[in-house]
Amino acid sequence: MNEMRKPTPHDASAPSTGKPGGGDDRTAPHTARAPFRSRLFAILLLFAVVPSILVTTAWLTTTSRTLPLIGATSAWDRVGATGERVISSLADAPLSPSQRAALDAHEAELRQSIAMARRFGFVIPRTVRLIALGAVVLLVGVALGASRVAGHLARQLSRPLDELVGWTGLIRSGVALPAARTPRGAPEFEVLRAGMRTMADELELGRRRALEAERAEAFRESARRFAHELKNPLTPIRFAIDRLRRTAPDTLHDTIDVLAEEAGRLETMARSFAQFGRLPDGPAADVDVGELVTRIAHATVPDTMTLTLDVSTALPLVRGYHDPLVRAVGNVLLNAVEACGHTGAIHIAVEPTTLAAAPAVRIGIRDTGPGIPPERLAHIFDPYVTTKPGGTGLGLAIARQTVDAHGGELTAHSTLGAGTEIRFVLPLTPLARPSASSSGAFS
Repeated sequence: MNEMRKPTPHDASAPSTGKPGGGDDRTAPHTARAPFRSRLFAILLLFAVVPSILVTTAWLTTTSRTLPLIGATSAWDRVGATGERVISSLADAPLSPSQRAALDAHEAELRQSIAMARRFGFVIPRTVRLIALGAVVLLVGVALGASRVAGHLARQLSRPLDELVGWTGLIRSGVALPAARTPRGAPEFEVLRAGMRTMADELELGRRRALEAERAEAFRESARRFAHELKNPLTPIRFAIDRLRRTAPDTLHDTIDVLAEEAGRLETMARSFAQFGRLPDGPAADVDVGELVTRIAHATVPDTMTLTLDVSTALPLVRGYHDPLVRAVGNVLLNAVEACGHTGAIHIAVEPTTLAAAPAVRIGIRDTGPGIPPERLAHIFDPYVTTKPGGTGLGLAIARQTVDAHGGELTAHSTLGAGTEIRFVLPLTPLARPSASSSGAFS
């Protein structure tokens, strides 16, 4: 449904008045960094060096005991002594030439074998010592290589762990985590970093929502008390003003009118504080947001302004509270009208959308006012923030409270000199919000 309404010829020309609508990681001190790295280094080093020492010791022991047995120098010496005696006893015996030649050949072979056995006995102890020295050198090389590898692995494991331990301290103290940097360590550590960043963001969001909930509850409690204390004397004041109207002389009528006007302003203020001091209650119902916005727009926007309505024809119904939604949309429209100085144009769009992957309805109210400075835009939904003389600063706060109670979102976008847009996003069914501002609603 599209509707365009042009200003009437008696458009006012009053000036508009604005109305709010990877680098170096910062880690905590780690007292356990050196001990943890030292323990890890020692464990990795022992896993490499101890088996090498055991194998080398066993090999040296076996070699030193086996090689002398292979040489058998003493046995050859005994064989040589007995052979000498046999050869000496046969030296004068009558032997044939062939027997004498065989005896001489045996004597030469025996002497050669004994000489080789003695040389082998001389070499074996020194060979064992050389083998032992080589084994020690090899073991030292293995230890040095293992220490380098163990140190590298210890650094690769301990640094990311120390970093993540430091992040737990930052998260606990509410300090922002360091900016993302080039991944360091195994890929699993980057998964842990990403998980901790997500957890930190969610915790920070939870902290902010908890603080906002406590702050909103404190505001509501003070508003309830103020409204109660303000309403108590208003009734007798009204009765007194009515009695004065009947009995006072004509010269006091202007004074009485001033009293009545100020009493009316106090009543309006008391109603605003009372509305802000309570959450929507009672049973929820299906609300036709398009019809609600259209009716409020025609009742709020004066004929001196251009009103453009763009309401989708396929809007679903929203489960919520009709009267609080009327007040919320009405407060935003009043602010838009006052921001434009009752001139200019207001464009309203109502269309389907999504919120947290759930179907929702969006209401966009855009004016052509002077816009809102960025430093003020961040606080326009805070209670008691206003630029209007005599204003309570509760209109937008009530609107936000109502939207929060419906599990929706209320945001503002403004450009200086170009106007402001307030956007409502209302889910079709209430979304759970971890905020006290919505507790009790839809219960």
